[in-house]
Amino acid sequence: MPSRDREYLLLPAERDLRLDFFRGIGQWMVFLDHIPFDVVNWLTFRNYGFSDAAELFVFISGYTAGFVYGPAMREGRIFAATARLLKRVWQLYVAHVFLFVFFIAYIAQAAEHYDNPLLAHEFNIFNFLRHPDVMLLQGLMLKFKPVDLDVLPLYIVLLLASPFIMWVMTRRPSLTLLAAAVLYIVARALDWNLPSFPAGTWYFNPITWQLLFVFGMWCALGGAKTLAPLIHSRGVLALAVGYLVFAFLIVMTWHVPSWARFVPSWLAHAMYPIDKTNLDPLRLIHFLAMAVLAVRYIPRKWSAFSARWSQPLILCGQHSLPIFVLGTFLSFAAHIILVEISNTVAVQILVSVVGIALLVAAAWIMTWYKKKVELQFQPQTWEKSVPAAATPN
Repeated sequence: MPSRDREYLLLPAERDLRLDFFRGIGQWMVFLDHIPFDVVNWLTFRNYGFSDAAELFVFISGYTAGFVYGPAMREGRIFAATARLLKRVWQLYVAHVFLFVFFIAYIAQAAEHYDNPLLAHEFNIFNFLRHPDVMLLQGLMLKFKPVDLDVLPLYIVLLLASPFIMWVMTRRPSLTLLAAAVLYIVARALDWNLPSFPAGTWYFNPITWQLLFVFGMWCALGGAKTLAPLIHSRGVLALAVGYLVFAFLIVMTWHVPSWARFVPSWLAHAMYPIDKTNLDPLRLIHFLAMAVLAVRYIPRKWSAFSARWSQPLILCGQHSLPIFVLGTFLSFAAHIILVEISNTVAVQILVSVVGIALLVAAAWIMTWYKKKVELQFQPQTWEKSVPAAATPN
């Protein structure tokens, strides 16, 4: 069997556009959230609840891994599925290294150009500029990470462990999810995390965030069907809506400090701090509550997926890795513009709109190019494209 045919055997029969749609939303939110002092990032849902785009990305990453490679693993094609997963890990690692090197060079150049050495401290690259040999090695080992470059290392570690997780899950799905939950609880209780360099730990702790990744994988491998009656029950809907309203009201006290007096002291003591590093339960439950509403009201064949307004989001979601890398570049550039050139509301809106337009344009170009390449290599199309003078009579 040709290698290309073997590759297609690893792919699911039908693409779930909901994954692309929400991944596209996540791409836009990450770009906007990484721009400080930007009025437009008030549109992202981190300002109205406990969770943000990080939970969305990790869950979809786990779901996608299970959805794409789970069937092959379940059917005994363990080597093929593992090879594809490790190839994806390598792609992510290369993208991270490229982003890491570009980031260092860009911030260093901006700091020199604008004569602002504080930029090096703000983006956590000051030590790199002083000891590039040591810090580069630590960066390649994923132990040194500048500001805003924490997501890809988390994904790399989780995906690296996914062949084993998936192999176990295809045999004992409920037990695997239970083990992930136990590891999450123990890691939070004992403060387990991976070390960073020169000090501290990972901003996104893989030992705790794995629970959301494994849960996404479990849903893709049949767990979603198991949960369907529960998700569509009125009781769960009421709990989800109630929790989202509660989270909204609490977050409003962060934006308007004078409202904090309405939060009982016992409740504040029980909630805070809401820890992102170790995936605080309040964040996890908030994401699950939003997921309940999304599953209930956005079907797989949602008519809006064919509407013009949703296409930019779907396109960005279908090219998640390059769009994430580009979005990170653009957020750095927007940050420099707002800090060093102008920070008016008009400029904030301008850099945000232009950045998203560039993400959509890049996704459209990649889609167009992919279609052109696929069309070029179709035998019947190739024959039609050959000039008549070149064909035998």
